[in-house]
Amino acid sequence: MKTQWSLGRILAMILAFVIFTPIVQVLVYKVVPPPVTILMIERLMEGKGIRHQWRTIDEISPHLVNSVIAAEDSGFCQHMGFDIEAMEKAAKANERHPGKIRGGSTISQQTAKNVFLWPGRSWVRKGLEAGYTVLIEAVWGKRRIMEVYLNIVEWGPGLYGAETAAQTYFHTSARSLSAQQAARLAAILPSPLKWRAVNPGRYVAKRSAKIGARATTVQDDDLSACALR
Repeated sequence: MKTQWSLGRILAMILAFVIFTPIVQVLVYKVVPPPVTILMIERLMEGKGIRHQWRTIDEISPHLVNSVIAAEDSGFCQHMGFDIEAMEKAAKANERHPGKIRGGSTISQQTAKNVFLWPGRSWVRKGLEAGYTVLIEAVWGKRRIMEVYLNIVEWGPGLYGAETAAQTYFHTSARSLSAQQAARLAAILPSPLKWRAVNPGRYVAKRSAKIGARATTVQDDDLSACALR
């Protein structure tokens, strides 16, 4: 009986840890800037270093918010963390071209993955990502999600966050980014270790032009209001 009781207690403690740890993490990071991510640590071990400066959403240009929504997640203010249509399109595209993986993750999902989890495409990680996405949507809200995303996303070798990217590429602050500069930064997000925001190749230049046009629509149609107000 004693052995059974001890085993049951251990299992209960493990279950409580699994359930409550994510909740505590999300509650803490609602008000405290995440200091480091697993991706940052991995890049550091690869010799890329870590350059990271936190800025509040009010200290980041609205142009960047509009451009990131235009490039990564046009339905950011409308969905509850998941864009089912985008996920279905990505799944079909990946079936047609299995060698070229297309993602359908929202900004909320990317934030959950970047802050709390590790890079990869395993089902375990995707399941945890979904759970964290639900939590941050419920606890943080859109404005905080965007703020955290823009501060921890990778923008180059060892470069994290809008302020570091703005200073490195354009010698300005995140607050002072122009519409064109913001579009350039948003354009390289899918592959920040390969693409350049300054003196970009033809593909990135064309992509940033499209993002700039879409960002104007995002602004005019109030598609970024949830993050900016």
